[in-house]
Amino acid sequence: QVQLVESGGGLVQAGGSLRLSCVASGRTFSTYAMGWFRQAPGKEREFVAAVDSSAIRTYLGDSAKGRFTISRDNAKNTVYLQMNSLKPEDTAVYYCAANQYTLGFRTENYNYWGQGTQVTVSS
Repeated sequence: QVQLVESGGGLVQAGGSLRLSCVASGRTFSTYAMGWFRQAPGKEREFVAAVDSSAIRTYLGDSAKGRFTISRDNAKNTVYLQMNSLKPEDTAVYYCAANQYTLGFRTENYNYWGQGTQVTVSS
C-alpha cells in the first residue's frame, strides 16, 4: 500500500513557474513508477509526465513538452514536477500516481493516487 500526498500548487500568473511535490509513504518507493496527471473542470484526466522507478526514463505528455520536467529523489520518497512558462490552459487539479514496476501513460496503469493539488494560472 502506498499513500501519496501532493503539495506545491497555487495561483500563478501566466509565464510563471511552480514546482509540485509528491511524497510517498512506505519503504518500497524505489520500485514504483510515478506519474503526474491533471484534470480540468469538465475534462478527462490527462497524462502530464512519468518517470520510471530508477529515474532513468522520463516521459512528457504533449502539453508538457518543452516546459515541464519530472524528477524523483528515491532517498526522500518524493517525485517532483517542475512547471515553467505556465499558461492559463494549465489550470487544473494535478494528481500524483504510482504503480509498482511498470510505467504507463494512462490512468488505468496506476494503482495509487494522491488527493490532488490545485494549480491556477491567471492571464
